[in-house]
Amino acid sequence: MASSEEGEVGNLVVIVIDVNPVWWGKQIHAEQQKLTLSKCMDAVLVFINSHMMMDRRNKVAVIASHTNESRFLYPRKSKGGEEAEEQKDGEEPQKADGRYEVFAAINDLVSEELKALVRDNPTVSHTDTLLAGSLAMALCYIHRVEKECPVGEKMESRILVIKAADDSASQYMNFMNVIFTAQKQSVLIDACILDKDSSLLQQACDITGGKYLKIPTVSGLLQYLLWVYLPSPSLRESLNLPPAVHVDYRAACFCHRTLIDVGYVCSVCLSIFCTYSPICSTCHTAFKIKGAPTKLLKKKKRSSAMASIT
Repeated sequence: MASSEEGEVGNLVVIVIDVNPVWWGKQIHAEQQKLTLSKCMDAVLVFINSHMMMDRRNKVAVIASHTNESRFLYPRKSKGGEEAEEQKDGEEPQKADGRYEVFAAINDLVSEELKALVRDNPTVSHTDTLLAGSLAMALCYIHRVEKECPVGEKMESRILVIKAADDSASQYMNFMNVIFTAQKQSVLIDACILDKDSSLLQQACDITGGKYLKIPTVSGLLQYLLWVYLPSPSLRESLNLPPAVHVDYRAACFCHRTLIDVGYVCSVCLSIFCTYSPICSTCHTAFKIKGAPTKLLKKKKRSSAMASIT
C-alpha cells in the first residue's frame, strides 16, 4: 500500500508507438506471424487501463509515430483546440455496456484516431519513423500538463517508447537534443524494443534513468509491459527487473549518417564527420592546415649539430 504522501502524486505516462507501415506490413506477410499492429494496440490498451486503475490521479497520453507525421491518438484535440474531456479527480467511473466508461472512451478514441491516421496517409514518402518529432511532442505535452497542475499537487512524468522499425541516423541531432531536454526536465524515457536493438534509445534510457528492454518474444508484449513498465520508477528498485544492457554510445557522422567509432569533430559547432573535410558542411567554417614549424626544426638541427661537434 502506498503512503498518504505517495497517494498525492500522480503519474503521467506518454506512450509513443511506432506505427511504421513498412515494418508492420512486413510482419503481415511474414511466414510466422507473431505480432500484428492490432494485437500490439490491444496490449497497449490493456496497459493503459491498468495504469489508470493504479491511481485516480494517473494520466495517460498516446502518440503514434508514423513515417509521414506524428499524431496524438489520445487525448484528441477538438475544433477549439481543447483536449477531449477526461475523468475528473475524485469522479467515480461509470459502467457502459459492461465496461467502465472512462476506459471504454479511451479505447474507442485510440482505435478511431489510429484508423484515421492510416486512412489519411495512404502513401509513404519515406521509410524512416519520425521518432524524434514524436518525443518532442511528448515533452511539450508533459511540460503543459505539469504547468497546469494545481498548487500542492505533483505529477511524475515519463515516456514509454514502443519501437518497431530500425533507427534512422538522419535524426541523430534531433534525437540527442530531445534526450538532453528530457534529462533537464527530469523526464524518464523507457524503451520497449520489438525487433532490432536501438543504440539511440539505449543512450536515451541510460541518460534519463529509464528502462531499456528488447523483449525476447514479441507474442508476450503484454506481459513485459505489465511487469517492467507498469510500476512507477520509485518502485522499480524493489522489484527484480531485467538487468541493464551495454549501451552503444557511438555517434552518427553528419556526412553519411552512419555510426562511427573514430571521426573528426568540428571545433566550432561540434559536428562529427567520418572523413576529413577542410570546410565544415554544418557551420561552413574553413579550417587552416598548418604545416610543420620550420623555425623549430631549424633550432633542433642546429642544437644537434653543435652537440655532435662538441
